[in-house]
This record gives sequence, C-alpha cells and structure tokens, in this order.
Amino acid sequence: MRKLMLIAAVAALSACTKEEAAAPANDANIAAAEAPAATPAAFTINETTWEYIDPKTKKAVQESVDASGNYITTAGTEHFDHGTAIDKDGKACFTSAMNKDGEMCWTNPMIEPGASGETVNDKGEKLAVKRIAYVPKTM
Repeated sequence: MRKLMLIAAVAALSACTKEEAAAPANDANIAAAEAPAATPAAFTINETTWEYIDPKTKKAVQESVDASGNYITTAGTEHFDHGTAIDKDGKACFTSAMNKDGEMCWTNPMIEPGASGETVNDKGEKLAVKRIAYVPKTM
C-alpha cells in the first residue's frame, strides 16, 4: 500500500512540475502575440518595370523607372512617353515631359516581380498592371 501511495505522490508531483514548466512557454507565446508587428520596408517605384494596356490607345506598353526616378514608356519599339516618377504619400506620381497633363498619382499595388495587380489613379480610373523584372531603358 505504501508503494501505491508513493507512486501516486510522485505522479502528482510530476504532473505539477510539467504544468509549471509549460506556463512560461504560454507567457512567451502571449508576449509574442502582443508584440507590435514589424513595419514592412518602404516601397520605392525606382528601378521597377511594369506592363499594362494603355487605356487611351489600347496598346500593350512597358514602363520602367530608373534609379533616379526617370521613367520611359514604350509600346514595342515605339517611344510612348517619358518623364519623372516619385513616391508621394504612398502613391507613385508621374509627370510626363511629353504633355501638359501635370502630375498623375496612382495607388501602389505593392506586388512582387511576376505578379499582377490593380492600381487606381487620383481620378478613380483603374488599371491592371503586371510587375516584371526591372528592365533599364534609355531614350
């Protein structure tokens, strides 16, 4: 009988020890869940290339923005547009050197090369875009 009580006591103590050991792990999980999320890296339009169908001409175009924020848009071998691009208030803003339309800003679809997404300009116009690997362009 003493052996049975001894075994029961050891089992009970063993169970208590396991629960106490598990408690700090639970506290660590709670602390990790309550920790602030890491801030994603800021997106830059520089050194990116995009493909889309121009809504006005219905031509397939490719637009590249270099490291200095200059963009060139081509439709096949045709020079389609060029100007400057900057990141402003979470948007990519383009100013053409070929027209007097002024700055046009588009929401940032924040997609990786090879992925497609949708962007919307300040006028509410939507545009389906595909980001591809950066292609440097010159005039």
